[in-house]
Order: sequence, then C-alpha cells, then structure tokens
Amino acid sequence: MIETALHWVATHQALSAWIAGLSIAVFLLSLLSLPWLVALIPTDYFAARTPRPSRLRRYHPLVHALLRLLKNLTGALLLLCGLLMLVLPGQGLLTILMGLILIDFPGKYRLERQLAANPHLLGAINWLRRVRGIAPVQPPPLMADAQDET
Repeated sequence: MIETALHWVATHQALSAWIAGLSIAVFLLSLLSLPWLVALIPTDYFAARTPRPSRLRRYHPLVHALLRLLKNLTGALLLLCGLLMLVLPGQGLLTILMGLILIDFPGKYRLERQLAANPHLLGAINWLRRVRGIAPVQPPPLMADAQDET
C-alpha cells in the first residue's frame, strides 16, 4: 500500500507538489481567518431559540445582494477547505462550522446547533475567543429541548 502511494507520488510529481501547496495554503488560510470569524459570533448565537435576522438588510437592496453573495461564496470556500482539512492538516470541523454559519440554506440553524453541541468543537470555539479576550459562546440547549421546538 505504501509502495503504491510512493510510486504514484513519484510518477505524478507536479500534481503532488500542487496538492502539497494547496494543503499548506488551506492550513494557513484557516489559521489566519478562523480566529477573526470566531470572534464575530454573538455569545448567544447557538443558545437562541430562533435564528437572528440578517444584519445585511439595512443596506440598499443591490448592496445587500452583493454582500450576501460575497458572504455565501466565502462560506462555500470555508466549507470546501474544511472538508479538505478532514484529510489534510488543519481544523476541519471548526472550518466547516464557520463555513456553515456564513452560508444561507434551509435547516442551517438546526445543523449549526447540532455541530456546536459537540463539546470538543464548542471548546475550540471558546478557546479561540478566550485567547482574543472575548466572552465564550453559550452552548446550544439540550437536543431534547430542540426536539420540543418542532
């Protein structure tokens, strides 16, 4: 198995170099962007019973549409990078969660709360916030409480 992988890398050196470069770039991008994005999460974001209304609505409709498009594209990029980081170096689950927070789709808030219920993921979020001197994010209500909402 290892011999096959080494043979593949030796025969595809250019592609291997691109994959290694992409891995390093995604890792550095996550290290630079995640602390900033985590700091933007309101402390009660996961604990609230309903999602917050978008703050982008206060802008002109054209500006709102462009900002929303940019937000969704950034979220999609983070989601893709997070998926890559599940097999490459980096914090894959945290990056996936940050991407999901930015993307708009049906059922988003419920999925975010389920992910944030993971103590390791919530711990990583709150560690990044603590390092920046920001109050921790409140955990989501118990999943049994969430089931009562529907």
